[in-house]
Amino acid sequence: MTDRTPREDRAAAAGESKLSDVTSVRSGTADVAPEQVLQRVVFPRSEDPLDVRPLYIDEPAALDSSATVVSRRRLLVPSHRKISLASYFNAFPASYWKRWTKVDEVVLRLKVKGAGRLDVYRSKANGDSVHLKGTPVASDDWKSLEFRVSLTPFEDGGWIWFDLFTNDVPLEIDEAAWTTDVPLPKQKVLIGTTTIRPADCVLALQTLGEDPQVMDVVERVVVADQGPQKIRDTQGFDEAARRIGDKLHVIEQDNLGGSGGFTRVMYEGVHNSDAAQVMVIDDDIALEPDGVLRANAFARAASNPVIVGGQMLNLQARSRLHTMGEVVDLANGIWRAAPGAVTDHDFAKKPLRKTSKLHQRIHSTYNGWWMCLFPREVIERTGLPLPLFIKHDDSEYSLRAGGHGFPTVTLPGAAIWHMPWTDKNDATDWTSYFHTRNRLILAALHSPEEVKTNIVKQGLKLTLRHLLSMEYSTVAVQQKAIEDFMAGPEGLFDSLRSALPEVRELRKDYDDAKTLPSAREFPPPSADPIMAEGLLKPPVNPAVIAARASKALLHNLKEPTKSATDRPQLNVPAASARWFLLGNLDSATVSNADGSGVAFRRRDPEEFRRLGMRALANYKRLAREWGRLRSAYRDALPELTSAESWKQVFDQK
Repeated sequence: MTDRTPREDRAAAAGESKLSDVTSVRSGTADVAPEQVLQRVVFPRSEDPLDVRPLYIDEPAALDSSATVVSRRRLLVPSHRKISLASYFNAFPASYWKRWTKVDEVVLRLKVKGAGRLDVYRSKANGDSVHLKGTPVASDDWKSLEFRVSLTPFEDGGWIWFDLFTNDVPLEIDEAAWTTDVPLPKQKVLIGTTTIRPADCVLALQTLGEDPQVMDVVERVVVADQGPQKIRDTQGFDEAARRIGDKLHVIEQDNLGGSGGFTRVMYEGVHNSDAAQVMVIDDDIALEPDGVLRANAFARAASNPVIVGGQMLNLQARSRLHTMGEVVDLANGIWRAAPGAVTDHDFAKKPLRKTSKLHQRIHSTYNGWWMCLFPREVIERTGLPLPLFIKHDDSEYSLRAGGHGFPTVTLPGAAIWHMPWTDKNDATDWTSYFHTRNRLILAALHSPEEVKTNIVKQGLKLTLRHLLSMEYSTVAVQQKAIEDFMAGPEGLFDSLRSALPEVRELRKDYDDAKTLPSAREFPPPSADPIMAEGLLKPPVNPAVIAARASKALLHNLKEPTKSATDRPQLNVPAASARWFLLGNLDSATVSNADGSGVAFRRRDPEEFRRLGMRALANYKRLAREWGRLRSAYRDALPELTSAESWKQVFDQK
């Protein structure tokens, strides 16, 4: 007699094995219900560019050695080839399923035809590979195979995958999937997005609607349309609407930013829908539709409710994983890469099997809302997002949900392609207002009291860097953000409609906020570019940093040369626009991060002094009043996140 559960019995059996694996294979498999499929094996869409292929298939680089993608589910491996499905989208992230779900064994089921061999492998948390089981294949007709793999040894990391090998005859696989025999509930998901870029949104909607199995789990698709050009008037919308059918619901509302748009999606999901899950996605993404199924399955299988986030791939370099997982650094009130997370990894250069860091399980504390799924219970108990317009609404929400016992899991293999934030100017453009104000709100709500010291030190240092870089508009909007934060939480809902126009009005007269298409629009630079070479090397030694900063500070207090007002001294690319170069100039044209234009920055000693003194006064006051402000924002949180308050916002015309 034993009191152990079946899961414990399997774990005990695995513990007695030298490899700590329980794996078996047999021919012939019963039909699997859709709700028992955890992750389908899929291949690139015909519309996808060639550079996505390494995310699906690990194969020799030579084109004459490539497998043939017959369909999204079917692959033909030519004779005398070996390929691996130890790929980002087709390997199974076993450690995440072991840690967060009630699934204790995964079953690979597939159909094969032809001749060759199939071998199943797993990895350890350190990236080492372990062969589990293999079988020869020789069949002129389709034959079903089934492999069972215990999840016992995957606590700290590891993936499962299979390889295919052929001799004289090709080998085909079809309908491969990682499945479970654990009974899982059927749950529908409401998917929603918010848009002011309707052309991008239409493409995402078309992709979402192309897969019938994906649409089978979708209860509704909600679009919070907030732009001046309506999505219903956008080319391609009719085709998107045809694919999605009567599940598509477009809601036209004022531009309330990402937080207002995504909150509308959550509101609809909880108050006007019976869906068990709500997923938000950005509008300017390229979608892998199977990510919807994977997030849906993970949430259904979770031992306790969890937020399921998708990873971000680089839209401009499709084979790159831009972010693997993120956390909020509460000591500084800002997000960052999670400990151990890999960033900007190119699978075309280094596949999964050869990248040991990709095999350890990463612990995230929040996930960006480029793709994120919330069980209904999470929203009902956590409340709705804060009225922040954009920035930090996602990180604050995960922290708040975590306080209610709902962690965030960033799930590998559930991902979208999105423009990386490294190609945006949002640390210096109008967005910097929301970065600054909303970071303070997040810190006031969730960080310890001591965070004010880091915020003040970092804020003053950042202000000086912007001033030395002639980014006066950035400093101006940041100071407005601090002042608006110190005014208290009472005006947050009103700011959804007023903040952006106010910030744009504030920036319009600053030279650094005005862009033209190219530096050719201005006179040629007057300075010798060789002069800049000596200033481009970043100072590292603290004494050198202090000396160069002091020199730049003195330079910025002097009157600039008159000729620099009309003619830039240098044309500076975005990557070189650093304070230790610009702080020694009187003017320069500086490119945008995405290369779309340039601004003619001119040094202004009077503005330098005025903004510098304003920043000193604001940060001094912020430190003095931090305790009072923390209490005010925490007391206001229930009202700021209530459905009743948000409904009043949505009802305003």
